[in-house]
Amino acid sequence: MSLEVNIQEALKTAMKAKDAAGMRTLRAIKTAITVQNTEKGASGTLSKEQEDKLLQKMMKQRKDALEIYLKENRSDLAVIEQEEIAVIENFMPKQMSKEDVALELKAIMDESGLNTQKDMGPLMGLANKKLAGKSDGKTIAAVLKSLLQ
Repeated sequence: MSLEVNIQEALKTAMKAKDAAGMRTLRAIKTAITVQNTEKGASGTLSKEQEDKLLQKMMKQRKDALEIYLKENRSDLAVIEQEEIAVIENFMPKQMSKEDVALELKAIMDESGLNTQKDMGPLMGLANKKLAGKSDGKTIAAVLKSLLQ
């Protein structure tokens, strides 16, 4: 079942339950899907990778905003971001552990022959492509830095 169908079903459930956070977040996801589907050159439907990337982008936006709100002592706004993060997590694929990310990165390093600090950029590019949707960029970068040292 596509993400769009899952979101629509979850939105119906949230509306029946009068779940304000769920409705707000699910509508935002639905809007993002519609925008991406109607962009110039879009095929009209998203692939699994595109869906994962979209959710990961939305999650990153919420986490960044949450961090700022907590730093600025805006707990009222931080609560909203936390609610939205919880809803988005329900639709994201299972995230890899740091150990699994390290194993994947070692395999990428072996395959590509890149294994020095100077190779961080190209390795990040390869890792982001291979681990898209399975791990976020911050985790990949942190594990890769530790492996390159």
